[in-house]
Amino acid sequence: MAIERYGTTQRYSDVCACNGTIYLVERPQTLDANIATQTHEVLAGVEKLLAQAGSDKTRLLMVTIYLRQIDDAVAVNRIWDRWVPQGSAPVRVCVEGKLRHREALLEVAVIAAR
Repeated sequence: MAIERYGTTQRYSDVCACNGTIYLVERPQTLDANIATQTHEVLAGVEKLLAQAGSDKTRLLMVTIYLRQIDDAVAVNRIWDRWVPQGSAPVRVCVEGKLRHREALLEVAVIAAR
């Protein structure tokens, strides 16, 4: 089985795909923005990376949302619920944790089918 990698650097790849499964992590670009803006950015980035790998948000299998502050889950959920297509919600969890970039309010790890 070949492993496909997109946006590969020495440290990480934007996307890895193998055997019909896609793996990606997305972070916000505008680090001085609020949680709503960062969430919109991250979800738009997820859509772009999924498309690049030959998939879309209807094919999500599992999503882990890492939040700097768990209280932001309320705002994230409002945006998420409008973003994820009806009837195709993946397995999902939100966890609070320290993020590498202090200004980042969330990061998202995604597993999707092709």
